[in-house]
Amino acid sequence: MPTTLHPLFNHYSRSVNPLDNLPQDFLNFLLTTLFALLIGLEQRRHHEQEKLRYLFGTDRTFALIGILGFVLYHFDKEHLLFFGAGGLVLCLLLAIAYAGKILKEEQFGMTSVLIALITYCLAPLIYTQPPWLVLLILITVLILTEIKEGLIAFSEKFDKNEFITLAKFIAIAGVILPLTPREQVIPGLDLTPYRFWLAVVAVSAISYASYLLKKFVFPEAGLFLTGVLGGLYSSTATTFSLAGKTKTADYPPALTAAAILIATAMMFLRILALAFLFNAALGRKLLLPFLVLSLISAAASAYLYFQNSSKEGREDRQPTESQPNPLEFRTALLFALLFVFFAALTHYVLKFYGSSGVSVLSFIVGVTDIDPFLLNLFQGKQAIPEHLAVMATIQATISNNFLKAVYGAFMGRKAIRQFLWLGFGAVIAASFVILLLI
Repeated sequence: MPTTLHPLFNHYSRSVNPLDNLPQDFLNFLLTTLFALLIGLEQRRHHEQEKLRYLFGTDRTFALIGILGFVLYHFDKEHLLFFGAGGLVLCLLLAIAYAGKILKEEQFGMTSVLIALITYCLAPLIYTQPPWLVLLILITVLILTEIKEGLIAFSEKFDKNEFITLAKFIAIAGVILPLTPREQVIPGLDLTPYRFWLAVVAVSAISYASYLLKKFVFPEAGLFLTGVLGGLYSSTATTFSLAGKTKTADYPPALTAAAILIATAMMFLRILALAFLFNAALGRKLLLPFLVLSLISAAASAYLYFQNSSKEGREDRQPTESQPNPLEFRTALLFALLFVFFAALTHYVLKFYGSSGVSVLSFIVGVTDIDPFLLNLFQGKQAIPEHLAVMATIQATISNNFLKAVYGAFMGRKAIRQFLWLGFGAVIAASFVILLLI
């Protein structure tokens, strides 16, 4: 009776295979040797680049370590006595080799030692763990060995506050959120602490992702890319920042307007993502309108960029400042206060003035951060019909875009005004057309 094919082969083959008749131990031995040899070959290439005078082994040594682990594991798979004893002996030999490396090279890195121990454990991993986990471990070992220089360069970009910021985000998303009560606090107002904090986490996650991209992936981003990343964080804040710099720095007005408009295009996509996250049905209603508005904003931005880039110089030569940290306590506190305020305001406006009151309110909120108001709509805290919620969302973006156009025109140089009125005028006009059609 043929032996069952090893999962690493059976996982990728559903048809009859000649390997089906091979013993499973034979296949496991081949896999152990192959994976250990791959790790050893990578070690040889890595050490040849570093030109070390002393090392305990590369391809053959690592292959033999993998085979040793296979043999000792195969002797006693249940109690692992031979495998454990072999591991202790290997640790002793590696300790001697590590001491010799310190004496001869005066280097204290333990990467090769740790990789050798992982290689020794390949056999029990192949026997006992699912194929994806074995392959994931192998790939991770190879990648981590190769990206040493990249990790060093990446770590140099961190300052003392980066890990504090990361700890803050982990705390608000992984610690505070699960512990937040889900019971209604204020009678008659469907505002639970959990839904409130979930909104804070969602907005913070998008803002934090934009912050990391700007600082670590695109640190030298020009105006246009700054607009893209700034739109993920806050298109309103990006508009205020870029428009104001046209008076104090050499920022080309047309290209600055293009960056502001592309930030607005990203704003529509950010709001759409939040809508799908909290209310998929409402997100589907907003999908086509917001994609159209995002494309119109992007088209206006592209038009200004390509029409004026040759006249005013390349935008990536313009200086930019790094985006402020989105997890500052004052920013989170302000968002929290606005969220609660708009939750209560929307509730009482709907109670006393009905749908028409909410419609008027959606235009008014554009003078502030519209995210707290919209997240209240998306989470369904108020008894608002879906059609009204769609209209209120679009209306809030209309007033917010008008605000950005006014602020940008008066905070920036006179030369930027015509570009902002042209771009935002097209977006606002399209928004009103969509309102008439839905």
